[in-house]
Amino acid sequence: MAPSRLGRLLYSAVFLGSAVEHFQDMEGTIEYAEANDAPMAEKLVPFSVGMALSGAAGVVFWRFPKLALGAIASFLAGVTPVMHDFWNLEGQNREIQQINFMKNLSLLGAAIAMFSLSEGSTDGNRDDSQ
Repeated sequence: MAPSRLGRLLYSAVFLGSAVEHFQDMEGTIEYAEANDAPMAEKLVPFSVGMALSGAAGVVFWRFPKLALGAIASFLAGVTPVMHDFWNLEGQNREIQQINFMKNLSLLGAAIAMFSLSEGSTDGNRDDSQ
């Protein structure tokens, strides 16, 4: 059973919007990641943005849903503790990063929940009955 189209679109909008922004300013995104001590930012940032974009597109169109949700889950699992390490911060920045960390955890939880709803493996089948 596929999640509703509207639900998939709303969920994916977060990743699609940010991925487009990051692609448009890849240099700035890499610099931001380096400023946050992200390892190998020059290689991993474009890769992770591509994972988020392709994963979101797969969820929207419900093509290869397990692969798409796996890409999103991997993106979130890798990026969240590096870019939102609130435990190393103080004051208002700590609060902001803790909120972003928790938002990403909820997005990861939703990816896991949708993964359990997706049928088959990674065969590309979709259910258009929704």
